[in-house]
Amino acid sequence: MDKIHKFGKVAVLFGGKSTEREVSLKSGAAVLAALQRSGVDAYPFDPAVQNLQALLDDGFDRAFIALHGRYGEDGTVQGALELLGVPYTGSGVMASALGMDKWRTKLVWQAVGLPIPDYALLDEHSDWKVVAQKLGLPLFVKPANEGSSVGISKVKAVGELPAAYREAVKYDKLVLAESFIGGGEYTVAILGEQALPVIKIEPANEFYDYEAKYLRNDTRYLCPSDLSTTQETEMKRLAIQAFALIGGQGWGRVDFLKDNTGKPYLLEVNTSPGMTDHSLVPMAARQAGMSFEQLVVHVLELAHVG
Repeated sequence: MDKIHKFGKVAVLFGGKSTEREVSLKSGAAVLAALQRSGVDAYPFDPAVQNLQALLDDGFDRAFIALHGRYGEDGTVQGALELLGVPYTGSGVMASALGMDKWRTKLVWQAVGLPIPDYALLDEHSDWKVVAQKLGLPLFVKPANEGSSVGISKVKAVGELPAAYREAVKYDKLVLAESFIGGGEYTVAILGEQALPVIKIEPANEFYDYEAKYLRNDTRYLCPSDLSTTQETEMKRLAIQAFALIGGQGWGRVDFLKDNTGKPYLLEVNTSPGMTDHSLVPMAARQAGMSFEQLVVHVLELAHVG
């Protein structure tokens, strides 16, 4: 119990103002309940309705960030907590901001030669035929600074590109088109210095979109995955390297695509992963022999202290 008591009074930050508010409310509720079951003196805290100054006024010693998207995962709240002197879970300001920006994350990974899908930046003047020729069809169009598959479209014909761009630009002025890689989607959870078992994701619908992630019960998750021992080891190594390159700390999740030859490609990094009943990090932790309660307490133990 000494470890539990040393955390002091803990605020679970969830909800917030992003497009992922509903997901964050579910993540935060699960985290809060697990911490309380573990004996942690934990309380809910929604930055959308409570001023962060209240963390100091109410005597909180530590914050568990279960926020997703803008203002919670992009370095904003991390910077505020550092100014307040409140230790918090997950990555610091730079890694959070970088991880939220899919384009700039790609630039960092590209700079050291890590494998990523071919991509292009889009704007209203883009030549859609050239984009399709460069990346091939089908392809994906997505806002660079959103999570939970918000604003993403799978484009199968050149004529669909303008509408996909218009949908993505509603959420962010920076829009990416990305090559389709069809050999499977995988994810690797990072906990401290360790990569947890790889999960293969098999959505029942067209791709792993918001509905498949949070609403449907027919998405299949394979953990252990279908990878060979060699492939799993390589994907874990890449995940740890990719996470370290953006400055990631504490915990996170790195998503991958695999082509039909078995080669893995880095897709994106999540510095504040989901913790709902459909979420992937708890699933990988279970496969590694760790209960949900043990997972959230360990994440809290790894809190970033500025």
